[in-house]
Amino acid sequence: MTKNSGRVYSYLRFSDPRQSTGGSADRQMLYAQTWAAGRGLVLDESLSLRDEGLSAYHQQHIKQGALGVFLLAVSEGRIPEGSVLIVEGLDRLSRAEPIQAQAQLAQIINAGITVVTASDGREYNRAGLKAQPMDLVYSLLVMIRAHEESDTKSKRVKASIRRLCVGWVAGTYRGLVRNGKDPQWVEWTGSEWRLVPERVAAVRMALDLYQQGLGAGRAAKLMHEQGYELTDWGIAGQQIYRLIKLPALRGAKRITVDGEDYLLEGYYPPLLTDAEYDELQLLAGQRHRRRGAGEIPGIITGIGRTYCGYCGTALVAQNLMARAKVDGSLADGHRRLQCVGYSKNGGCTAGGSCSVVPIERAILNYCADQFNLQRLHEAPDDGRGLREQLAGVRREVVELERQLGKITDALLADDSGAAPLAFVRRARELEQQLGIAQGRVQQLERELAARSTHAEPAQAARWAALAAGVAANDYVAREQVRQLVMDTFERIVIYMRGIGNEGREGTVIDVMLVPKAGRPLLLRIDRRSGAWVARERMDG
Repeated sequence: MTKNSGRVYSYLRFSDPRQSTGGSADRQMLYAQTWAAGRGLVLDESLSLRDEGLSAYHQQHIKQGALGVFLLAVSEGRIPEGSVLIVEGLDRLSRAEPIQAQAQLAQIINAGITVVTASDGREYNRAGLKAQPMDLVYSLLVMIRAHEESDTKSKRVKASIRRLCVGWVAGTYRGLVRNGKDPQWVEWTGSEWRLVPERVAAVRMALDLYQQGLGAGRAAKLMHEQGYELTDWGIAGQQIYRLIKLPALRGAKRITVDGEDYLLEGYYPPLLTDAEYDELQLLAGQRHRRRGAGEIPGIITGIGRTYCGYCGTALVAQNLMARAKVDGSLADGHRRLQCVGYSKNGGCTAGGSCSVVPIERAILNYCADQFNLQRLHEAPDDGRGLREQLAGVRREVVELERQLGKITDALLADDSGAAPLAFVRRARELEQQLGIAQGRVQQLERELAARSTHAEPAQAARWAALAAGVAANDYVAREQVRQLVMDTFERIVIYMRGIGNEGREGTVIDVMLVPKAGRPLLLRIDRRSGAWVARERMDG
């Protein structure tokens, strides 16, 4: 749209797409054509201003629809002054709160654009409103009525949804609850939800790839290549990140009505058991699961597990890609581990850097032996430490609830109607602390559930099968081993020149492996070959 002589634009909006099947759209288009022809103006039919299925009450047509694009063009001066916007009625333009609706109308009129309502033939522009100010009052009354109609309807719909949710939770209702979008792996038959086999297969594939450690973007690409689709619009990495959080995976539907949450258990056919879903949430809660698109994913860096043994700060990867060979590979010495405390002048005088290759090779070779894996996981604590933490956090939740209850009772008992500001602030602080503690309880419960369902570590054969891919810098293999490392180890502490040697030279690298279940083990690694010797077990 360029600045030229005024044009006529027709805007159509239907909150329900089924409304477009009637004759109102044809009538308005005919009206717009006749109106423009009678005034010697051009009806711009090349610009489609249609918002079907977008609510004017919730401002969806502004946030994501054609009217929002039109208003942006108005604000940028790309709609010629003297143009005309034809709508069926002002209620099609907006059903927001009257002051907001009138502001949107004023934005259009102040840009020199006339708004024409086809239902009554009224015209709204600066000259007309100056001559007939009561037309402005009339437009405001129309907007008030439109907003009240939508507000009343919204309240009725919310009340109906709330009754259905309460009935479902109480077990007295087992029908359809229309609210929000339902997952695309189910379809409603008229009496119950049914699984869609091809979509279920896609969901299971996505979850399997995610649990193996593949990044969502690479998993989506792999699924697309194999013909899987999560939705009608295909598949994208962000869909997988959203998918793993959905309670619908275990058959529940979450609905929020005016800030009140309802969880409808057993609403959909479940794809996962509660234990499987808890394990998935535990994985999703690991802040290092989301990966960027680095050339060579680290298997021990970027996962919040690996630290310098001399100063305790994190170790990070340093791939010298500028020195890559013709085939894109790097020499062992050009893939480095670097101590953050040393590189950032944080006080470490011994860390520096070393090649990460011998360390990766030693860990893979060690874990590729089933006997070694069993040794690594000897003497587990059976979750005793987690249970002790859980008990402590639960006590904290009870205490916070008690304190919050006392403040709430005090506020309710105050008849003055003016609650002390200090009480209100303290109540908000307690609510925030309570939310954090409750989240911690949920996280610990998931960790315990995951430990009880997966007492056995990954089989050595899986480590061995991926070892060759890791050595060849295969992206997928390295992502999968990265996940195995996160699942197996709580902490990896690296002494680049050996324990007790804080000089700049050293022929060995000492690596202390701290498994999630079991006691720490020390590997002494030859820094050139990657050959290792398992040393005595450590007690801390």
